[in-house]
Amino acid sequence: MNSDFDWQQILSDCKQSIQAAIKPHLAAIHEPQPNLGRGAGGDFMKPSDLAAEAAIVKTLQVSGVSFTLISEESGVKEYGASPKGYYVCVDPIDGTTNLIHGLPFYCSSIAVSNTPMLNDVFAAAVIDLVHDEFFFAAEGKGAYRNGKQIHTSKTVSLDEAVIGLDLNAYKAKLDMAIAAALIENSKHTRHFGANALEVSHVAAGLTDAFVDVRNKIRTTDVAAGFLIAKEAGAIVTDPNNQLINVPLDPKQTLNFVASANKELHTQILSLIKK
Repeated sequence: MNSDFDWQQILSDCKQSIQAAIKPHLAAIHEPQPNLGRGAGGDFMKPSDLAAEAAIVKTLQVSGVSFTLISEESGVKEYGASPKGYYVCVDPIDGTTNLIHGLPFYCSSIAVSNTPMLNDVFAAAVIDLVHDEFFFAAEGKGAYRNGKQIHTSKTVSLDEAVIGLDLNAYKAKLDMAIAAALIENSKHTRHFGANALEVSHVAAGLTDAFVDVRNKIRTTDVAAGFLIAKEAGAIVTDPNNQLINVPLDPKQTLNFVASANKELHTQILSLIKK
């Protein structure tokens, strides 16, 4: 069933349609952005979120795909005659706060699966909407950035590694001992505000790891990034070094560590356990 459609082309078409759909909203970012109610994931929706979601849905429909949409905005909706054939898990705009403040770091995340489970994602795209970059992966076929295959870095030293760490603990519980251990033992920690793109940067070797242990991040944010990272050679587990397989659902949360290689992953997990 995975080969019924050219998913790389379809997701690339989504990129073009999303960019066109949000362009008017980008021109108005210095004006007040209304809240359009809370999305299925619990955050307030902005016009750009819904415009991007509508663009994704329309592109899939034009491509002839029947699917079940699992979206951070609209929740779970069925489209077409056989919607159980494909599950499309999306965060239409990851980094909405960045977008509406004019901060140049936000993306769209799209993951395609045959079942509503994370481990069954077989095609994925993370679209950097600022720098016009397209991260794509297909199960067993590698990961790509603008058509060029990517691989994780070979960095194994915490002194040299650039490690993403999400410290946004608003309405969540962050173990400060864990955060302190990572910060005190890692020379370069970063967080830019769009986790799907940050995980993709691990895949491309731009950073060396990304850690999120707030039990707040949703599967809609990272389902695509996980496949891209794994296909590029990254190790992705929970803090107990267990593989992660949870439902694709806008309310499902998880903790994870995504590392460029086994050596770095082992060091990071040892700090978390301490």
